[in-house]
Amino acid sequence: MKKIKLLGLIALICFNLNAQNNQFTPTQNNDGWKTENHLKNSSKIQEMDSLITKGDFKEISSVVIAHNGKVIFENYYNDNNIDTKHNTRSATKTITGTLIGSLIQDGSLKSVDEKASKYSKVKNLQNPDSRKDDITIEDLLTMSSILECNDWDQNSRGQEEKMYIIEDWVKFYWDLPIKGFPEWITKPKDTKYGRSFSYCTAGVVVLGDVINNISGSLKNYADKALFSKLGITDYHWQITPTGLPMTGGGLGLRSRDLLKIGQLYLNDGKWNNEQIITADFVSKSTKPHSEVGMFDYEYGYLWWLSEFGKEEKVKASFMSGTGGNKIAIFPELNLVVVLTSTFYNGGMNSHNQTTVLLNEYIVPEIKKLKK
Repeated sequence: MKKIKLLGLIALICFNLNAQNNQFTPTQNNDGWKTENHLKNSSKIQEMDSLITKGDFKEISSVVIAHNGKVIFENYYNDNNIDTKHNTRSATKTITGTLIGSLIQDGSLKSVDEKASKYSKVKNLQNPDSRKDDITIEDLLTMSSILECNDWDQNSRGQEEKMYIIEDWVKFYWDLPIKGFPEWITKPKDTKYGRSFSYCTAGVVVLGDVINNISGSLKNYADKALFSKLGITDYHWQITPTGLPMTGGGLGLRSRDLLKIGQLYLNDGKWNNEQIITADFVSKSTKPHSEVGMFDYEYGYLWWLSEFGKEEKVKASFMSGTGGNKIAIFPELNLVVVLTSTFYNGGMNSHNQTTVLLNEYIVPEIKKLKK
């Protein structure tokens, strides 16, 4: 028994030493990424890796970092690997916005000012109102339409859990009543950007319907206009009960492919010198259009906007999903970071821990490379 315990102790020590001394060499393959190993001697990154490996940061599945267009750190945890398709939940929403940008790039959609109801048509509404006809695609991209839809309020008629138990999720959105603004709630015209933010997954499902109806097939269009151009071949759409790919969450993608989405925006809409989305759409997507309110965040076109770091914080735009999933871009540092996690029941703790990874470890170490 003593011998077994001794062998177990030796194995544990060796495991931790390997975590600390891992050279973090990113895999060089034919997926379009070049690699460098700039962080191999970073004690802070070694510490981060060890803490994730030991489970101090819960249920992290991958950390992948690209700096100056090259993968410089890559590691997978908790039985995940380079081929794992991560369910990054609501990070999917940003990819939906990217497909809107693709439609504008190829001329199929004139602008985000077009009316959503022009392309998403539903009959026999429960709450008919002519004001619904004025909801624009930009309203849906910025989570600021006039319909009563708030995923963060269990009492909201548009709360997403109520959507999932019915068949037609697009009709669910259009059936919602107009949002009311009692005296104690700030009206849109009185906000910083003239919009009232309200996190609404159903509105992004409607964007999927818009894309599907303009293109003829959302799934085929996404593959042709975006994924194939980025060299993304292995992915999984969740499908709604009516057969529409779920654009509000759940798209399964590999970490390096998520990295490509971030790099696309960092490159002003280009990949391999091809303009996939316009630079103007990238700029508008990553600048603030509404205030989130309960967090120190602002919101672009399905991108969250904040700052990360320690003493001197750096501006970032990031995709975000339940579990703490984040794909963050830092133009000032020429940096893209993918953090995936399956800590789905962690509430705000799951988001807080990936924020700590950015604040305490990744951003400070990349800033050292810039000097």
